[in-house]
Amino acid sequence: MVSGPGKKIHMASKKKKRITQEENKATTDYYKLNTKAVDDLAFADEENSPEVSKEELRKYRSGSKLRLPDWLKAILIKMWFAGSVCFFIFWGLSSYVGAQLDLIVVFAVALGIVTDILTNNVLRNFSNDNIDPGRFMMFPRKSYWTFIFNILYAGVVLACTAALYGGINLILAAAGGEEGGMVLGVGPILFGVFYTAIDMLFITIRRTFTLIFKDAKENARKPQG
Repeated sequence: MVSGPGKKIHMASKKKKRITQEENKATTDYYKLNTKAVDDLAFADEENSPEVSKEELRKYRSGSKLRLPDWLKAILIKMWFAGSVCFFIFWGLSSYVGAQLDLIVVFAVALGIVTDILTNNVLRNFSNDNIDPGRFMMFPRKSYWTFIFNILYAGVVLACTAALYGGINLILAAAGGEEGGMVLGVGPILFGVFYTAIDMLFITIRRTFTLIFKDAKENARKPQG
């Protein structure tokens, strides 16, 4: 039978051993928990991931207090890309390309390429349940042919934009009389506004005719009473 100091040493040793075992168990559980979390993250997919409500996702979206409608964001994206092409191509190459026609052709090609590769892809990634990206594209379906179509279409929109600039300048010149008036120059911001406005006008016309033909086809398929 142990008594006195020996008993105290034995109890202290036993208590220390129990504390060590508890600490080791806690450490093991900690690493198991973290290992499981890493495995869940590494092998997560649509099948084994829990569903998260849209309200919960909105809590973690960063953004300013200024909330813009989705359709306005899409319009601003199109305006920004068009204005950027105007800045880098039309402004950047105007002093190097002597022939005005050559500059316009390069400008149109650049607009079509940027639309097909950058603008439309940004709009597709930007899409959500509240917005259809096809509403803002002349050729919504992505294919090899759309690359060529977007270049040709950009040339048409650019020609209409140039005509709009010419009409405005004629009006300004007429308003100025013999002394002449101010001339509206081509700037990235205003060009982006004009180009996008004409682009959206053509897209709206295309969508309107598509809906008309679709409704006519559905009515034709209905049995006549």
